[in-house]
Formats: sequence, structure tokens, C-alpha cells
Amino acid sequence: MNNTELSLQELENSFCKTVEKFTLCFKRTTSLAVGTSYVKGLLSKIERKNSWQIAEGTESVTPYKYQHLINRGGFDQEMARDLNQQLVIENLGTNGILAIDETGFLKKGDKSAGVQRQYSGTAGRIENCQLGVFGSYKTSKGHALIDRELYIPESWTVDKERCKEAGIGEDIKFQTKPELGTMIYNKFAKNGHKASWVTADEAYGRDPKFRQNLEESQQNYVLAIPRDTVMRIGMLKFKAEIWGEKIGAEEWKRLSCGKGTKGERVYDWAVKERSEKCEAGFARYLLIRRSISDAKELSFYTVYANIGVSLEEMVIAAGSRWSIEECFEMAKGETGLDQYEFRTMPGWYRHITLSMIALSILCISRSNLLLPVKEVGSGEMGSMEAFKKKRQMKD
Repeated sequence: MNNTELSLQELENSFCKTVEKFTLCFKRTTSLAVGTSYVKGLLSKIERKNSWQIAEGTESVTPYKYQHLINRGGFDQEMARDLNQQLVIENLGTNGILAIDETGFLKKGDKSAGVQRQYSGTAGRIENCQLGVFGSYKTSKGHALIDRELYIPESWTVDKERCKEAGIGEDIKFQTKPELGTMIYNKFAKNGHKASWVTADEAYGRDPKFRQNLEESQQNYVLAIPRDTVMRIGMLKFKAEIWGEKIGAEEWKRLSCGKGTKGERVYDWAVKERSEKCEAGFARYLLIRRSISDAKELSFYTVYANIGVSLEEMVIAAGSRWSIEECFEMAKGETGLDQYEFRTMPGWYRHITLSMIALSILCISRSNLLLPVKEVGSGEMGSMEAFKKKRQMKD
């Protein structure tokens, strides 16, 4: 048996062992068989991973068994989410970095749960789409998606009849994206997990309730903030951009925040301890990133962390937010995250959860089968791209 055959066999063995862990999520053995087949379809090379093409790819006569499972079958997606979270942490390691962000799902019409014309970072413009808030987990071994929440706009929550048609419960209340991010973190903590850092973009960094929840949990975080955020250092209060102008040449330190597809991502960094009162043993900081090629190009972060934390640790945490973007790219490209045709809210959660499980299988297999690298996504052998190429060798 050559190395390629061995790797493919180990991938199959990993799949079988993983599926066994989710047995209790299915009410019947038939539902388990359909769910297993669906995940296999999501992992396959089928071009468009909806129920019709998965059925064709798995040589099923019709897609009805898949549609039944996703729409109303005996599958506990919340238990599956928790088990997938545990699976990822067991295999990638504890004390990883939790990143929170949203991604868009372009849709036609107005029937899909939560759909409306809204800004999608995926498209980079306002589109008719659904938005999902996700959590990803990253260690030096890799990263994967571990939670998801569908964003339901206020225009939906006030229209009970429309909600009913889309399978949205009568008790639904409007929640902002940072509130959904808070839910994701709290479930993660309730499940007994601990993150070394939490990181997110400006939408979360500027939300005081999101930050407060993390601080009450004594959770280290690095969150991007707008340049006009006012903060106190010493006895003075200025906007973050003004503080950036006051950094002396000797205070900047050139550091890499991790490897990207083009190599090390190197910037100049500076940090200032802030004066706001914190819990014992913690402090708040202003972290500033400066482009090497353009000294006027600055980015700002609010940091809450244990006293004595190093600048290098903050920088690595700040640079880890890209990992959730790669998870979105991988899940949409490899495990059909956005290729569903289900309109109801339960259908969204079930498909998305099964896609996340498929992604976990890929990420864990990559971690087990390939030589480790210091940072995933480096473009070197051992990256997810290398794993995808290795999988293609079977053709």
C-alpha cells in the first residue's frame, strides 16, 4: 500500500470513528444512516452540494430522505453542535483561540428564514442574503468551526406569520450580531471549555455588552475597534487614532502575527496600558498595528488580559482572527456550507451543523495525516491546501 492509499484509508477510518460519536444525535438508525450519507456527500467532489446532487452522487433514487432529515427528521442539531465542539477541542488541543465573525449566504426571494437586503462582508456590498454568526477554534494544529447562530433581522421578528412560515418560533426576539456572538461564547464556556483568547472584528469590539460579558468571565480578548474610539491612558482621554500619532519611534516593535498564504504577516506594533479600572489581576490595553509600507495605515484593538501579558502574545491573538475567514472559505468550497436549498430556520441549522462536522473531519484528518507546521495556512506543505491536493491524488 503506497502513501496515498494509506492516507485515504486513514481518512475513511477517521470518518467512521467520527460518525460513531454522533450516534445519539439521531433518533433512529435510519436517520443515522441518512445523516452519515449526507456528510459523505458534503465531503465528496460533487460540484454543487445540495440534496439533489448529493442524492445523485450517493446513487440514491431521490433526494427525499435527505430533505426529510434536514427539514423534520430525527436529528438533534444542538447535541451535534456540542459533540462537534468537543471533537475539535479533543483533537486540536485545549486553550485555543476562539474567533467570532459572521458570513453571508446569498439568496433569491424572500422566503428563506432571516433573508433580507443587508450588508454581506462575503459579497462586500448590500445583497439579498441570510447572515450567520459563527465561532471558530484555532490551535497550532489547525482550526475549525464550532458554533453557529442564524441572524434574524428585526423586520422578521415583528412579523409572526412570516416567522411561522419559515419555522421560526413564536418566542423569537431580535438579537444583534454581538448578542449572538455572546451566546456562542457563553455556550462554549458552559460546555466546560476555556479559550486562551477571544478575537473578533470592530462590530464586536465596539459593543460594550459583548466586552463586558467576556470581562465578567475573566476572559482575555483582543477585539478590533474603530479609530474614533475614546480611551483613557494616564490622566488623558483621546481617540485611538490620536494615541496612534503619539507613539514614539522607539515604542514600535516589528513582529509577525502569523503566517499567511504569502508568508509571514509582519507589521509594526505598539501597546499602551490604559487607566480604566479592571478586576484584580487584569488590565486593559490599546494595541496598535502599523503597516510597514505605509506608516499612516493604522489599525486599533482593545485588549483585556492578565497583567504582565506580553506584546507578542497580544499580536498572535490579534493575527488569529483570519483563521475564521479561512474556515468559511474551506467550508463553502469543500463541505457545502452555503450550498443548501432549505428555507426554514431548523433546516438552516441542520445543514450548517452537518457541514461543520464534515469540515471538522477534514481539519482533524489534515492534522493527523500531514506534518505539523507552526501556523496553518502558510502555503507550505502541511497546509490545508496541501491536504486538498493530497485528497485529489486519488483521481
